[in-house]
Amino acid sequence: MKSPDPLRQHLINLLIKAEAHVDLESSVKHFPRELRGIKPDGAPHTPWQLLEHIRIAQWDILEFSRNPKHESPQWPEGYWPETTSPPSDKSWEESVRQIRADLKAMCDLVSDPKCDLFASIPHGNGQTLLREALLIADHNAYHLGQLVMVRRSLERK
Repeated sequence: MKSPDPLRQHLINLLIKAEAHVDLESSVKHFPRELRGIKPDGAPHTPWQLLEHIRIAQWDILEFSRNPKHESPQWPEGYWPETTSPPSDKSWEESVRQIRADLKAMCDLVSDPKCDLFASIPHGNGQTLLREALLIADHNAYHLGQLVMVRRSLERK
């Protein structure tokens, strides 16, 4: 995904590449099945909860950015899964697949020169596409870092 506009390309890189932080692919690659529903001592979330939270929040931000009829989930309960473990291996893989797809959709919006990065989103309260892309990048980086830390903590046991 290459954009001729340097700002757009920097945003895309921030969303999908491991430059100053861990990326989705390296965070979930070969994630041990047996660790996905375990909460380390003192940690607030399991890997499954973190993954699903990333998926739900990213989807919400993307939909807000492109759909004036979108209604966000109830805060905070609507942004976290009800279970501590994935119901199946397929559930984990589907969550990862959806994160990838929504990340691509946000990159497509950002790379589209018809989308003004600085214009206020008409149905928002001053938010811009630039702000929403940065919000996804920031939120994902934070929680992917947590996911890596939880995995390392669990693998040491």
